[in-house]
Amino acid sequence: MQTDWDGRRVPTRTGNSELGWQHFSRPHGITSCRLVNAALNGKPDKLSDQQRNLEYWGSAIKNGRQVDFVVKVRYAKTTDDGRYEAPGAKGRVGVITAYCRGMQKCPSWVN
Repeated sequence: MQTDWDGRRVPTRTGNSELGWQHFSRPHGITSCRLVNAALNGKPDKLSDQQRNLEYWGSAIKNGRQVDFVVKVRYAKTTDDGRYEAPGAKGRVGVITAYCRGMQKCPSWVN
């Protein structure tokens, strides 16, 4: 669970092939919570759907190389399509996916 600068508590759930950790870790090569938490440690860079769909952007830099990444969050009780519901009375779906811009899989050094 990470709290952004606006006080939103955003969970990163284990999930499945459609959302959460299992959705982005293998396909997009993100294997560290630090990358996701780094993006969530700020304010959303993009808001849509009455502030229920949020995007947090970040950059990883090492030895002069830079990779920009995106973390997409559903800050609502259910997903857009209504197929998934967060547990608890005040639960939020949380992180849907994370990926590096312009590439299928993030380089291993970003982790």
